[in-house]
Amino acid sequence: MKIYTKSGDKGETGLLGGVRVAKSHLAIRVCGALDETNSFLGLAACESLPQDVAEVLTQIQHDLFDLGSRVAGCLSETSRGADFPAERSTGLERLIDRFEGELPPLTAFILPSGSRPGCTLHLARSVCRRAERELVELSQSEVAATLDNELVYLNRLGDLLFVLARVVNRRCECPETEWNVGRQKDPGS
Repeated sequence: MKIYTKSGDKGETGLLGGVRVAKSHLAIRVCGALDETNSFLGLAACESLPQDVAEVLTQIQHDLFDLGSRVAGCLSETSRGADFPAERSTGLERLIDRFEGELPPLTAFILPSGSRPGCTLHLARSVCRRAERELVELSQSEVAATLDNELVYLNRLGDLLFVLARVVNRRCECPETEWNVGRQKDPGS
């Protein structure tokens, strides 16, 4: 099988169930943001991560593929993609609680900073939040399937990625930068 099909040469692509849409369609934008999130997780996993964090990222990558298949099937009456049970979100909550137990409480907002893998996880978090916003918009449109579990999952995932970025930074002793509210100093001085 060839990687190129030429079926998208006019700006359309296929979703699960045979539905054809413009490549600019909101469902495609959500799938793209999920793919970007997944790619940043893969990039973070290329770093020297603690094994427990790396294993979590791999599971999340699989979850994002399942979630993407749900989005890709949301316009079809017949094809829904992989199951996406609510338990996946409660699993993320357990991970948040476990990893957050390693961290001191936040007393200020922090800038995306610290180590390279920590910053990569912050990037993944910010793209995940975009995917979440776009999924909200998609779920309020013409979808044939409910995407409630997927919305909750992305919300929890953004939280988990924030916590994991902080954990990775703490474990590699890379300090985070607190937001200096109303900073008066000119960066060039």
